[in-house]
Amino acid sequence: MLYYAVVFFVIALIAGVLGFGGIAGAAAGIAKILFFVFLVLFVISLIMGRRVRA
Repeated sequence: MLYYAVVFFVIALIAGVLGFGGIAGAAAGIAKILFFVFLVLFVISLIMGRRVRA
Protein backbone atom coordinates (compact mmCIF):
# COMPACT_ATOMS: atom_id res chain seq x y z
CA MET A 1 0.00 0.00 0.00
CA LEU A 2 2.90 2.31 0.72
CA TYR A 3 4.18 1.53 -2.78
CA TYR A 4 0.95 2.82 -4.32
CA ALA A 5 1.11 5.97 -2.20
CA VAL A 6 4.59 6.66 -3.54
CA VAL A 7 3.46 5.94 -7.11
CA PHE A 8 0.58 8.42 -6.85
CA PHE A 9 2.92 10.97 -5.26
CA VAL A 10 5.33 10.67 -8.20
CA ILE A 11 2.41 11.00 -10.62
CA ALA A 12 1.32 14.14 -8.77
CA LEU A 13 4.83 15.61 -9.00
CA ILE A 14 5.12 14.91 -12.72
CA ALA A 15 1.63 16.24 -13.43
CA GLY A 16 2.37 19.36 -11.38
CA VAL A 17 5.57 20.05 -13.29
CA LEU A 18 3.79 19.62 -16.62
CA GLY A 19 0.99 21.97 -15.57
CA PHE A 20 -1.87 19.53 -15.07
CA GLY A 21 -3.17 20.99 -11.82
CA GLY A 22 -6.35 18.95 -11.55
CA ILE A 23 -4.64 15.64 -12.10
CA ALA A 24 -1.84 16.61 -9.73
CA GLY A 25 -4.30 17.54 -7.01
CA ALA A 26 -6.27 14.33 -7.41
CA ALA A 27 -3.15 12.16 -7.40
CA ALA A 28 -1.80 13.96 -4.34
CA GLY A 29 -5.11 13.44 -2.55
CA ILE A 30 -5.11 9.74 -3.35
CA ALA A 31 -1.49 9.45 -2.21
CA LYS A 32 -2.33 11.18 1.07
CA ILE A 33 -5.29 8.88 1.74
CA LEU A 34 -3.27 5.75 0.95
CA PHE A 35 -0.43 6.92 3.19
CA PHE A 36 -2.73 7.49 6.16
CA VAL A 37 -4.45 4.14 5.62
CA PHE A 38 -0.99 2.55 5.60
CA LEU A 39 -0.10 4.28 8.87
CA VAL A 40 -3.31 3.15 10.57
CA LEU A 41 -2.86 -0.45 9.44
CA PHE A 42 0.80 -0.37 10.50
CA VAL A 43 -0.05 0.86 14.00
CA ILE A 44 -2.82 -1.73 14.33
CA SER A 45 -0.45 -4.50 13.28
CA LEU A 46 2.13 -3.30 15.81
CA ILE A 47 -0.43 -3.32 18.61
CA MET A 48 -1.85 -6.71 17.64
CA GLY A 49 1.63 -8.21 17.28
CA ARG A 50 2.70 -7.17 20.77
CA ARG A 51 -0.18 -8.90 22.54
CA VAL A 52 1.04 -11.62 24.85
CA ARG A 53 -0.57 -14.98 24.27
CA ALA A 54 -1.62 -16.66 27.51
